[in-house]
Amino acid sequence: MAGRRSGSALVALVVLLVALAGCGGRSAADSATGDVQRVLDRRAEAVVDRDARAYERTGAGTIFANLREVPVAAWSYRVTAVRRTGDTATADAELSYRVAGYDEAPVTTGRTLRMSRDADGRWSVVTDRPAKKSAQQLWDQGAVHLVRGRRSLVLGVGQSGQSLRDFADLADRAVPAVSDAWGTDWNRRVVLLVPKSLEGMAGLLGSPASSYRGIAAVTTGETGPRTRSPADRIIVNPDAFAILGGLGEQVVITHETTHVATRARTTAATPLWLSEGYADWVGYRATGRTPVEAAPELSRAVAEDRVPTALPDDEDFGFTGDASRLARSYESGWTACRMISDRWGEARLGAFYRAVGEHRERAGAVEEAMRKVLGTTPDAFTREWRAYLREQLG
Repeated sequence: MAGRRSGSALVALVVLLVALAGCGGRSAADSATGDVQRVLDRRAEAVVDRDARAYERTGAGTIFANLREVPVAAWSYRVTAVRRTGDTATADAELSYRVAGYDEAPVTTGRTLRMSRDADGRWSVVTDRPAKKSAQQLWDQGAVHLVRGRRSLVLGVGQSGQSLRDFADLADRAVPAVSDAWGTDWNRRVVLLVPKSLEGMAGLLGSPASSYRGIAAVTTGETGPRTRSPADRIIVNPDAFAILGGLGEQVVITHETTHVATRARTTAATPLWLSEGYADWVGYRATGRTPVEAAPELSRAVAEDRVPTALPDDEDFGFTGDASRLARSYESGWTACRMISDRWGEARLGAFYRAVGEHRERAGAVEEAMRKVLGTTPDAFTREWRAYLREQLG
């Protein structure tokens, strides 16, 4: 009996010590993580409620002031890691937010927050910045100003109200133009982000500015079928946009809006000559521009008897390559889509685009869509396209 009591007491003591040690170890780590999460929960609630005082009580930062005009429908942080050193800490977090009226699902991005703890043990935010491999958000670049169009939302930093209104007008004309060509099976609304400069655009894309010099705008978003996803963003390069004329501005915004409309039908199977060519086809569709006017680089090549032997590969659309080659790639895609519209009709062009995107991967997608929708083969199509170039651009 004594032996059994002694053994039971020893086991109980060991279990108790292990439990206490475990609780103590978890408490140090979990306490900081839990405390930081609670601070960020209050901070997020203050953003949604537009409560400046509640926001200030969670720490420093300019995000609240920069977001003043942005219609935030939801805002939340999820702490993923906390690295603590005494009364300071660095927290990794996932920020999710929605813009009211445009985002059907949250936009998610990584953030790194520096935290400090006061004498009473309360944590507060010192800085809130993009994580190392995450792009900036527009409000990281300054106070965001907003202009609402009939079918668009334009958010800008360092831009005049008139400039933002001009972008809204371009987008409001682009949306019905795209619907007229593609159809109405998309949400028919667009969000434009207009930073102050090329460097601001690059920051929003998380890439070097040199990658986008001369590129007037790009569209971000997930390709492929989805039922709930955030709104795509058309990100403008104001430096390149400033040198465009009125027609060029409208073509660019209509082109990018086409990407928004076709996003759900654009998959890994869709070659860039088709997605970019179709967007250009919609952009130029109602402009009255002749092929020679719309495709000057390709026209020059045809005139010099340098007719392309094949449609461009995806690699030919890289922004960091030769500008003339990039232009010829876009013009090649546009002329191919224009030829389909001319020879098979606009409805068949749209059907061909959708048919290619129904495949999960590239292999065989274009071949099958050409056979089923256009009744041709890639080799025959290429021969006809090369003859079309001589006919239209020669």
